[in-house]
Amino acid sequence: MDESLSIAQSIAPSALHITPNYLQVGDKYARTIVIASYPRYLNASWLSPIINFDKVLDISIFVNPQQTSTVLKQLRDKLAHVQAQIMEEEAAGKVRNPVLETAAQDIEALRDELQQGTERFFQVGLYITIYENSPQELDETEKTIRSILDGQLVVAKQATFRMLEGFLTTSPLADDRIQALTALNTQPVASMFPFISSDLTSDSGILYGVNTTNNSLVLFDRFSLENANTVLFAKSGAGKSYTVKLEILRSLIMGTQILVIDPEDEYKYLSDTVGGTNVKISINSDQHINPFDLPTPKDEESWSDVFNSHILGLAGLIKLLMGGQLSPEEESMIDQALIQTYALKDITPDTDFSNLPPPVLSDLQSILEGMAGAERMATRLKKFTEGTFAGFLNNPTNVPLDNQLVVFGIRDLEDELRPIAMYSVLNYIWTQVRRERKKRILVVDEAWWIMKFPVGADFLFNIAKRGRKYYVGLTTISQDIPDFMSAPQGKAIVTNSSIQVLMKQSPAAIDIIQQTFNLTDSEKYYLLEARVGFGLFFLGANHVGLRVLASYAEDQIITSDPKQLIEIEKAKQEWAKLNT
Repeated sequence: MDESLSIAQSIAPSALHITPNYLQVGDKYARTIVIASYPRYLNASWLSPIINFDKVLDISIFVNPQQTSTVLKQLRDKLAHVQAQIMEEEAAGKVRNPVLETAAQDIEALRDELQQGTERFFQVGLYITIYENSPQELDETEKTIRSILDGQLVVAKQATFRMLEGFLTTSPLADDRIQALTALNTQPVASMFPFISSDLTSDSGILYGVNTTNNSLVLFDRFSLENANTVLFAKSGAGKSYTVKLEILRSLIMGTQILVIDPEDEYKYLSDTVGGTNVKISINSDQHINPFDLPTPKDEESWSDVFNSHILGLAGLIKLLMGGQLSPEEESMIDQALIQTYALKDITPDTDFSNLPPPVLSDLQSILEGMAGAERMATRLKKFTEGTFAGFLNNPTNVPLDNQLVVFGIRDLEDELRPIAMYSVLNYIWTQVRRERKKRILVVDEAWWIMKFPVGADFLFNIAKRGRKYYVGLTTISQDIPDFMSAPQGKAIVTNSSIQVLMKQSPAAIDIIQQTFNLTDSEKYYLLEARVGFGLFFLGANHVGLRVLASYAEDQIITSDPKQLIEIEKAKQEWAKLNT
């Protein structure tokens, strides 16, 4: 920068071209319009359609307080003038004039409110400068804005021959060069505030859908928020899995690793298409996860901290295996038995166990059989070590997590085993996550299965609370909202999720949803009547209507519609016949 130039000279444009109805700055054209008059009543947030208009605008509002005593004198004189007009028309035998009578009533009411101190008086100027690439585009944009304002009975006019003053007035200089002021009391002035923008767009991230308010894009990087957690609630068939699969597909492009717990094999086709890994969790599967695997300490963590934290998580799984109910004495015995089980493999809290083989469930059973008073618990475990469910948890891990998309399918498990499987998979994923820190999204579909048990709900909440530390975003999906929200951990997971998505709801769940998310009645009815793929997208205190939008290629990969899936399968078979 030339040191001889002032700051004003340095930042000022090199030239301005000023005409009566627009101003040119470089390649941009600007035009200022002035709000000239207002209707008798202004609705709340009447300015929001302009704020949310998908154009580049500068809006300045100047609010100048007036002395109440001066305004009262002016209103007294105005009232006398109006009453004199009414009396003059009555004397002339004219039909009563409702305009004058209404004006007199309004002035009287306003005088009372000013005298009581419940209202104040202001001189208000509102100016809008629009920017476009040509004078023709300025005309089109101005026409649209004026039509929006006309619908509110608000009259706007061009600042003709005063475009430079208008440009300066809407610049961040707090200087009203036009002084086109209107007298307003507190209530109409308050209707301009707060104007809330419905835009939820950032410069990076993935596209979630289209804002139904103004057709802008809902585009965000969930990892740029205070935490990367998301909750999605919807009834069956509302499009929740479709929405999550679309986010998965787009997140994979950004290099994010995705881990999915899939209760109904809804994500298998997506995984097969993009070359992901499908892990089948069932009694007869040859793919196994050993819940006794230990994580490796990271950063400031010690071997002892990791070991003790893992024992707590493992104790929760054993509690699930025992039916979810243990006495304090039994919990204490489980804790001691787990420590002794690891000691069998020379694993202690103070040793480096990174290269030592972990024990399996049958090792714990052997320890319990040798402990006085633990025989009954050892007998319960036999079902998972020697009985019907022996192939489920009692084997060393042979499932890698090195693929970018890993789907854990638990569809073939009995209902009673699903919460156990979900807990076991979550525990295994959490162990692996703590070994290597990288950007991950963990998707738990039909989370109400695990939320039915307090120990499972605690574990899921623990991931939601601590995931940010390990660069993990938890996506929690549920269609059984009453069961999910009945647990205190369910509400805690919602409050610990930066993004919340609500889609079509059932009448049985809508009251809980409305109370939890502080929905208005109109939002409540919107969710009851929402079409497939439509919903509400919450980001902190802001929320907008969302329409999930996928390309044709994306739709073919992520669809869950049975009819569409049959058609895709037929097309694949026909293609195979043509190529044989």
